[in-house]
Amino acid sequence: MIVKSLGYRTDLFFPRFEGEIIDRGHYTVIRTPTNPTYYWGNYLLFDTPPVAGDLERWRSIFAEEIGTPPTANHFAFGWDDTIGAMGDVTAFVEAGFDLDESVVLTARSVRRPDKYNDEIEIRALSTDWEWDAALAMRMACRDLEHEEESWRVYASGRLISLRAMVNAGHGQWFGAFLGDMMVGDLGLMVFDGVGRFQNVETHPDYRRQGVCGTLVHYAAQYGLTIMDAQVLVMVADVNYHAARIYETVGFAPTERQVGLTWWKR
Repeated sequence: MIVKSLGYRTDLFFPRFEGEIIDRGHYTVIRTPTNPTYYWGNYLLFDTPPVAGDLERWRSIFAEEIGTPPTANHFAFGWDDTIGAMGDVTAFVEAGFDLDESVVLTARSVRRPDKYNDEIEIRALSTDWEWDAALAMRMACRDLEHEEESWRVYASGRLISLRAMVNAGHGQWFGAFLGDMMVGDLGLMVFDGVGRFQNVETHPDYRRQGVCGTLVHYAAQYGLTIMDAQVLVMVADVNYHAARIYETVGFAPTERQVGLTWWKR
């Protein structure tokens, strides 16, 4: 299965480093055994959107390829499409699945955003203390639908893997600081000239102060000039304001991406 979606193709940067990618022809299995609570590290990517009757078929394939409780306590499905085609998701939504709609944005150059924060210091993380601060950021930004301790297990495992990618020379993790306080962070990983952003976060107490745009601008410039990226890729929820912030830096919508997730609340 040749993945044409830029969003999903760059998503595969991460399991290619830390997990398993298995091509089954009409679908691809993505597994991250070291972090089974990472939904988008343990999912199925199909070659077409769902049709009537796929709910049980897809769940059965997921159970066979990825697992059932306690190995896996979720379902996650994507499909390789560039225009946001929905297919027939009715049965999934009725069964309690969340429909995840994202916009894929790209940039080959960036500009300084109008709302620029000159007070923050931005630097690549290098110490244990800074990576601990990144975990604290994940916890501060946690969606309250996710139980705190299970989210901590997921987030800490994810950061361990991302730090390993940085140490292996595949990217950098950047933090925005006010004194000793991390107020924002993000990751940028580059493979074959394509840079993919990860986990762009601003601490809830410091939002609407230009932290996000300033951080993205700095990391994007670094990626294009120091990390030899030719194109930068960002994936954002279509219903969230972050995409508009990225556009102020020079990113433009390129594709749409759709997926489905379920977990026991």
